[in-house]
Amino acid sequence: MLDFFTIFSKGGIVLWCFQGAGVSESFTGPVNALIRSVILQVGFQKILTLTYVDKFIDDVQLHFRDRYKNELEQKGALKLLNNTFDFEDRFKKLLREAEVTSKARSPVPMRSFKESEKSQKTVKSMIETKGGDKSKEQGGKKNKNTKKEGDQGKTPPFGQKDVLNGNQGLTPEEIMQKKREDFFRKRKMGPTEKPSVKKSGGFGGMFGMLKGLVGSKSLSREDMEPVLEKMKDHLIAKNVAADISSQLCESVAKKLEGKVMGTFTTVASTVKQALQDSLVQILQPKRRVDILRDVMDAQSQRRPFVITFCGVNGVGKSTNLAKISYWLIENGFSVLIAACDTFRAGAVEQLRTHQRRLNSLHPPEKHGGRPVVQLYEKGYGKDAAGIAMEAIAYARNQTFDVVLVDTAGRMQDNAPLMTALAKLIAVNMPDLVLFVGEALVGNEAVDQLVKFNQALADHSMSDKPRLIDGIVLTKFDTIDDKVGAAISMTYITGQPIVFVGTGQTYNDLRSLNARAVVGALMKA
Repeated sequence: MLDFFTIFSKGGIVLWCFQGAGVSESFTGPVNALIRSVILQVGFQKILTLTYVDKFIDDVQLHFRDRYKNELEQKGALKLLNNTFDFEDRFKKLLREAEVTSKARSPVPMRSFKESEKSQKTVKSMIETKGGDKSKEQGGKKNKNTKKEGDQGKTPPFGQKDVLNGNQGLTPEEIMQKKREDFFRKRKMGPTEKPSVKKSGGFGGMFGMLKGLVGSKSLSREDMEPVLEKMKDHLIAKNVAADISSQLCESVAKKLEGKVMGTFTTVASTVKQALQDSLVQILQPKRRVDILRDVMDAQSQRRPFVITFCGVNGVGKSTNLAKISYWLIENGFSVLIAACDTFRAGAVEQLRTHQRRLNSLHPPEKHGGRPVVQLYEKGYGKDAAGIAMEAIAYARNQTFDVVLVDTAGRMQDNAPLMTALAKLIAVNMPDLVLFVGEALVGNEAVDQLVKFNQALADHSMSDKPRLIDGIVLTKFDTIDDKVGAAISMTYITGQPIVFVGTGQTYNDLRSLNARAVVGALMKA
C-alpha cells in the first residue's frame, strides 16, 4: 500500500503531495515555509520494496512534467509556490496501472523439495563403496582420486622398477649399496635450494597502477619530447618566431625535468600549463611604463616629456602617434608634434591633417583659446636631429606638456638611416623611445628589434646607450588569434608592450591584457 507520495522541484519546493489513509497531517505547508527561510540539501533514499516503484516514479515524473510544462518553466521559486497543481486523478490512475502490472508479473514460487533434483538421489548413490567410485563428485576431487587409483592399479613389479631406475642386472645388495652412496653424496653436497619465485599479488599490481596515476612519476626529457614538438609547431603557427619557440620549449623542458607530476595529470597538460605560465611572465616584464605619471613628473620639473617613435616603413607610426596624442589630450595634457620625417613625401601633410582633426575634436575655445595640439615642422630634406632639438626647445618655451617626435620609417638594414636615428636619440635624449611594429610579422620581428637596438648601441656616444623602452603593436585587430608577434617582440627586448592598436579611429588604442593574449595563443 502506498501511503505517501510527494513531487519536489529541483530546488526542493513541494509541488504536489498525495497522502493515503495512514497520513492525516498536511506536509506541503511546513516544508515550503522552511524552504523560504533556509537552503535545503536534499538526499534520496529508496525505502520502498514495491516491485513497480522505479517505473511508477518515472511515469509520474513524465506525466507531471508534460501536464504542467509551462508552469514549471517559469523562473523564480515564488511563482512555483503560488501555483496549484491538480494531479490527484492522474496519479491514482497511474498507481492502479502500476499495481495491476505488478500483479500480472507475480514472482515464480519456490520449488518444494520433492520437485528438486536432490530428491531423486538415493542414499546408496551418495555412499562410496570400497574399490569403487563415487557416482558424482566435484571435478577436483574426482581427478585426484582417479589419479591415485590409476597409480595403485599400475604398480610395476620389482624387476620392472629396477629397469626404470637404471638398476638392470644388479643384485639386491648392489642396488642397496648404490642407493646408500647416492644418499651420502647428496648429504655431503647439502640440500638443493629451490629458486624463490616472488609472486606479485593482485593488490601489488593494482596499487602500482594507482601509484603511477596519483603523482609518483617524475618527468623525463623523453616523456616531454613529443609534447614539446607539438607545442613548438603550434607557437610557430601562431606567429611566434621559430628561434623563440625553440628557446621557450627548451626552457620549459629544463624547468620540468625531474619534476613529479601532479595528481591525475597528464604530461601534455603539465607541459601546457608550464608553457602558459612562462608566456604570461614574458608579457608582464618587471619594468612598467606609466606615461601619465611620468608626464606629471616632468610637469613638476617644468619641462616637456619627450616620446620618440621609430620603426620600419608602413607599420603605422604617424597614425598611432595621432592616437596617443588624442589619449593625452583626453587626459588633460597639451601636445606638440615634431615632424622629423623629412624623407617620405607627404609625411608632414599627414601630420597636419591629424593636427587639424584633433583640434576640431577639442576646440581651442574650450582650452582658453589655445590649440591643444600644434605641429612643429621645417619641411623636407632637413636634419631630423636638429628639428627635434628645436621642437623640444619650443615646447619648453611655450609650456607644452608632451612632445611627440615622428621619425622616418626605415628598414633595419639601411645603415645611413639607422645612423641618423641613433644620432637623433643620442643628441636629444628623449624620455621614452617606442618601437612601432606590426602584429602580423613573425620571424621578421626578431630581426627588426635586434638590429634597431644594435644600431642604437653602436652609434651612441654614451657608455650606457639608450635602447628601445617599449613597444606599440599595431594592426592587432587583423590577426585573429595569431598573436605570436607580441611574444617575440617582448622576449627579444625584455620591454613591455605599452599600447595595442585595434582599429582606424583615434579611440582604437588599448593596453595589453597578457592573460587574454596567452589564452588566444594557446587556443587550438
